[in-house]
Amino acid sequence: MSSTPYAQTPVAPLRGTLFIGGERVTGEGAALRSRDPRTGVELDPPYRAAGPAEVARACRLAEDAFDAYRATGPEERARFLERIADHLTGAGAELVARAHLETALPEARLTGEVGRTTGQLRLFAQVLREGGAHGVRIDPALPDRSPLPRPDLRQRRIPLGPVAVFGASNFPLAFSVLGGDTAAALAAGCPVVVKAHEAHLGTSELAANAVRAAVEECGLPDGVFSLLVGEGPLVGRQLVTDPHIQAVGFTGSRTAGLAVTRAAQERPRPVPVYAEMSSVNPVVLLPGALAERAEGLAESFVASLTLGAGQFCTNPGLIVAVAGDDLDAFTGAAARAVAGHAGATMLTPGIAAAYGRDVDAVAGRPGVTVLARGTAPESASPCQAALLTVDGDVFRADPELQREMFGAAGLVVRCRDLAHVAAVLRALDGQLTATVHSADADLEAARELLPLLERRVGRVLFNGWPTGVEVGHAMVHGGPYPATSDSRTTSVGSLAVDRFLRPVAYQDVPAELLPAPVRDDNPYEVPRLVNGTLETGS
Repeated sequence: MSSTPYAQTPVAPLRGTLFIGGERVTGEGAALRSRDPRTGVELDPPYRAAGPAEVARACRLAEDAFDAYRATGPEERARFLERIADHLTGAGAELVARAHLETALPEARLTGEVGRTTGQLRLFAQVLREGGAHGVRIDPALPDRSPLPRPDLRQRRIPLGPVAVFGASNFPLAFSVLGGDTAAALAAGCPVVVKAHEAHLGTSELAANAVRAAVEECGLPDGVFSLLVGEGPLVGRQLVTDPHIQAVGFTGSRTAGLAVTRAAQERPRPVPVYAEMSSVNPVVLLPGALAERAEGLAESFVASLTLGAGQFCTNPGLIVAVAGDDLDAFTGAAARAVAGHAGATMLTPGIAAAYGRDVDAVAGRPGVTVLARGTAPESASPCQAALLTVDGDVFRADPELQREMFGAAGLVVRCRDLAHVAAVLRALDGQLTATVHSADADLEAARELLPLLERRVGRVLFNGWPTGVEVGHAMVHGGPYPATSDSRTTSVGSLAVDRFLRPVAYQDVPAELLPAPVRDDNPYEVPRLVNGTLETGS
């Protein structure tokens, strides 16, 4: 945390407005303010929530902008994303200062998050220039084929249409206004309407400034981007059900994610929702690893568990291991580390209150023992670390023990043997991640568990910790329900662009009418699968 007093931290002037296309608008609804989570004090300026007419106008502008924006070439769109990143970098000091005030996250963490956010934008610019997202496939005509000729078939992927994005609470930049959902949708050619998270309204306004500046510089239609403010059950539902919105990106609680998904499916014309909702991210400690390094594993586990007050969707909330002296050594060391944890400030008083209720609910279930609790800090949004334990049979019989405790709380599940470990894992809901800690002696056990874990998670990692999600081409940040609403996708990494594209085939279309990516001259130089053979395009 910075030693600079909060009152003296320079913050760029904020106007407390919505962004309806290129116009800054004062909303028609109730006034909302973010709060300093340390003190609970409301922060200026107030932001008036969008009314129904303003939500509808933002969505209509997005639809009006869609055809012109999707017609832009890869280089134009890549340059747009890079200009957003440039403006975000230029606002870095103000962004970090305001986000620190609104979230209490350390300034060093937030500085890194600015870098991650700009890195995502530049990654998608690279994806556009490489051309693979077009998904071009060409089967040339075979007029002499017997018994039937083959028509000329060409396929590419086109953007779905305007996308609604919900900003997340725990990453005020990287999963918010300019997070991966927005970056992927813009890269795909989809205008975006963002609903800002109420916890960091000022940060959201600063990020929106960066987008608007890039829209103007690149000469794009105003409706390519809008930012709305308002409570989810009202503004969020209207946004999801607006007929112009063709897909939704959401990161948040299971309750809210399911409400968004239901609203989208109940439309006269349902649309896909890519919702990341909840995960307890099991960690399997195999016997050889426990025998070699029980205390070291305990220290690194608690460090990951309590990082950022445990407010990560990849927080390692569940330990599964065979009971015995080595597991006792692990739990003893972990309990000491948790008991010595000084606590932390959570993102909002509401999140802190929900965390406390969830920990108490799990701790109160039959068969659960509290091993340790940390110190409760002096804060309006306190996080008191907790470590609990339960027998594997009790865990399997009680679905409530899979409750996500969004914060620095972990549950250790004690098993009789490796077969019991496998049975516990089979009982799990879908997860974002699963971690295996193993030694050389555990190779065969790990081999048997790996296919089981593949069916339940989006990312399997060995001898590490799941907090920290690399933004790259091979990353998967997703998983089976209820971790996400669609296990076939990822919200992090270059593959995220696929969520906002759909395939279209062109059969015997005259050459003069073919879209550029599927023309014979390949003007964008995109890679293409021609008659089953990959051509690089360059």
